[in-house]
Amino acid sequence: MSDRIVVVGRGHGVMSRCSTLLFTLLCATATSGVVSAAAAQARTSGAGQWEVPRTPDGHPDLQGNWTNSTLTPFERAEDHGPLYTLQEVAEIERPDGDCPANPGTVACGRTARSGTDQARLSGQEYNEVYWERGSRVAVVNGEARASLVTHPANGRVPERTPEAQRLIQERQDFRSQFEQYDHPELRPFAERCILFGSPSGPPMIPVGAYNSNYIIVQTADHVMIMSEMVHDARIIRIGEPSPMPKSVRPYFGNSSGRWEGDALVVETTNLSPQQTIRGVIPSEDARVIERFTRIDEETIIYEFTVDDPKMFTEAWSGEIPIRQLHAQVYEYACHEGNYSLAGVLSGARYEERMEVQGSN
Repeated sequence: MSDRIVVVGRGHGVMSRCSTLLFTLLCATATSGVVSAAAAQARTSGAGQWEVPRTPDGHPDLQGNWTNSTLTPFERAEDHGPLYTLQEVAEIERPDGDCPANPGTVACGRTARSGTDQARLSGQEYNEVYWERGSRVAVVNGEARASLVTHPANGRVPERTPEAQRLIQERQDFRSQFEQYDHPELRPFAERCILFGSPSGPPMIPVGAYNSNYIIVQTADHVMIMSEMVHDARIIRIGEPSPMPKSVRPYFGNSSGRWEGDALVVETTNLSPQQTIRGVIPSEDARVIERFTRIDEETIIYEFTVDDPKMFTEAWSGEIPIRQLHAQVYEYACHEGNYSLAGVLSGARYEERMEVQGSN
């Protein structure tokens, strides 16, 4: 018997107890005859027992609060197969005891909750309370996935092209002439409350630490996806694409959506060079294809493909199960609570004054 884990017979009552959404990402391959994970899973998710809710215009209703937090790493460990075993799942999802090893996430899977005075004195309890990394591995088509990336077959993002490496080095060389805190423009976008990037995408990648939550609002001609992180709002037009000149490259790119049956397919071009994809600056010709398919009351299957031959040696894809969030998504209020930017800049100026005084 194979040691891979295949989950079957999970009813809605069991699934609804999970606090995180399972968001599935699949390779949106152009090869004809390939059946998507979303379509395959929809056929086995209780046909005749559940009907997709629809908006007045007749399309599947994707609205609500959702989360794609998961303990499954984005990329697979180099020495691991595509699926977790039952034992590995139990270890990763362990709700108490020491933090299990969970490569690819911010720290570890479930938090350490010993509750001892020593843990509280060491700061573990205080610090861990702020993390929300998810509570389950990503299960797609009944399989416990060891990575969210599904193509290439090794579950890892392909190598960068020489051009991508050149641009990265060029940016690093430019920044090297400045100290880390010389001026606010050198600080990351998230620290400056401009945008967080990966949660909204495209592609939409779990944060990994906390706030991997979304609000989706839908009309006949637009879909809005707001991520909790920095309250980024991404607006997708439904219908004929409205092309932009290649020189116009806004945050979140230029997205247009269309319905293919019950799946919302979104193609995004004109990706901003300021909004990197896994650390790579997208080229003017980059595009991301996404697919949203609601397969049951609790789950949307999200599939994506990144196609940028100038920056990656091949196109790459992924699947993430996302699940309904039975909780409120609160205002991030980034600017109102952002004291750190002023603090690090004023601290750097203080250190500079001390250096001048010490040299005199």
